[in-house]
Amino acid sequence: MLANDFGTGQVFWSMLWFFFFLIWIWLLIVVFSDIFRSHDMGGWAKALWVIGIIIFPYLGILVYLIARGGSMHERAAKQAQAYDQAAQQYIRSVAGSGSPTEELEKLNNLKSQGVIDQAEFDKLKAQVVSGSPTS
Repeated sequence: MLANDFGTGQVFWSMLWFFFFLIWIWLLIVVFSDIFRSHDMGGWAKALWVIGIIIFPYLGILVYLIARGGSMHERAAKQAQAYDQAAQQYIRSVAGSGSPTEELEKLNNLKSQGVIDQAEFDKLKAQVVSGSPTS
């Protein structure tokens, strides 16, 4: 009985509205994250934007996108760049510089501590000098 009342056009119409609803939810998430990420707004301005979007959801999002949409990309790019720099710094701190001089110093320390003998030191030194990976 329900299948008779629910035709192909109604399915398309329902899917279209569902699609618009998902886009609106995504815009809400993007706008709220931009509001709280923004360092150029004070707390009261952020609170007013949030209240405005909650009271007037569609109009609030459209006004926000018109008023501050151009700078949203700049803030997102700045945050992505900060994340990238933090990741690069972490990778460098964990991996070390890997210069041959540092590798030879490490090998010399291992030899002086008695962890490796002269034959192993010479073999690993040759690998460092030739640029082969030491394992």
